[in-house]
Amino acid sequence: MTTAKEKGVCLLGVNIDHVATVREARKTNEPDPVWGGVEAQLGGADLITLHLREDRRHISDRDLRIMLQTVTAPLNLEMSLDEEIVSIALDSGPEMVTFVPERREEITTEGGLDVQSQVKRISEAVVRFREKGIRTSLFIDPDVEQVGASADTGADGVELHTGTYAAAGGGRRAAELEKLARAASHAREMELIVNAGHGLNYNNVSGIVVTIRPRELHIGHSIVSRSIFTGMRVAVKEMKKTILDALVSGC
Repeated sequence: MTTAKEKGVCLLGVNIDHVATVREARKTNEPDPVWGGVEAQLGGADLITLHLREDRRHISDRDLRIMLQTVTAPLNLEMSLDEEIVSIALDSGPEMVTFVPERREEITTEGGLDVQSQVKRISEAVVRFREKGIRTSLFIDPDVEQVGASADTGADGVELHTGTYAAAGGGRRAAELEKLARAASHAREMELIVNAGHGLNYNNVSGIVVTIRPRELHIGHSIVSRSIFTGMRVAVKEMKKTILDALVSGC
């Protein structure tokens, strides 16, 4: 039988932002997203992802600080290019940062970063993080031109936006998978690490695993949602099993 190792490895980064969203609904101190990160790691998460937004609508500076002191899994910090956030990230020293677009009025990140229009600005930020030994990734739509621009910045990798794929129905989903496959192939030709995320859940993640073979998947909302009923450890274990089954079976 083909093993997962022979098929490749797909790491799971659990985004715990929405643990903080529940906390902020009542402006209290529970549930604690730091505890969510610990529970996710105990459930098998390979990385912990969180997004320190400019408006601090969910994750706070305190959460980031204590998470880094508590969780031993690598931390992926999603962030804008705002200088305040860049400075915090450089000072705190996560394992990895992922640059994402950010608009105050959006509910969650909508679409990928327009790398083409700001190659110089992103390149300058990438250099600053490289000097600190922090890996960089760019959250982009599955567009080969954006992939090319991402390579021009010197970033280590890209995270392909899977939200359109996740929302698509019928034959449209196959077309979105094809776009993702082309973008992933081009990224590898550019020697970029290929990650993926946004809108993925227990029902649609297998198609991404099989089609583009990402190094990392960053998944939050569906895992946090399931954890309300099962607990975080079980929810993470179930997602890990779904990913492993896809790796082994190829279907």
